[in-house]
Amino acid sequence: MGQDPKVIRRQKLRWRIRRKVSGTAAKPRLSVYRSNKDIYAQLINDENGTTTVAVNSRQKDLAAATGTKVEISALVGKLLASKAKELGIETCVFDRGGYLYHGRVKAVADGAREGGLKF
Repeated sequence: MGQDPKVIRRQKLRWRIRRKVSGTAAKPRLSVYRSNKDIYAQLINDENGTTTVAVNSRQKDLAAATGTKVEISALVGKLLASKAKELGIETCVFDRGGYLYHGRVKAVADGAREGGLKF
C-alpha cells in the first residue's frame, strides 16, 4: 500500500521551497504546518537548527478562542509576532510548507504582519 498522492505532492513542494528559503538568527524562517483541525507556526533558525518561537492553536490562551479556523489562524499569527517582538525579532522569511498561500496559511501570514513582523 503506497502513500497518499496528495501527501507526496505536498512533500515535493515543501522540499522545493526549502531549497530556496532558509532562516538565520537575525531573520528566522516562519514555518507553518496545517492539520485538519489545528494550525502550528514557528520561527526557526536554520543555522543552529533551533526553534526560537512556537505557537499553535492548541495552546491554553488560544484553545478557548471561538470562531472559524481562519480567524483562529490569524490569532496564531498575531501571538507569534508578539512573542517574536519580545525577543527582538522584527523580520522573518515565510515558509508556507507546501500549502497554497490561501485560507488559513494566508491568515497566519496576515496576522503576523498585523502583529508587526516584516517579511
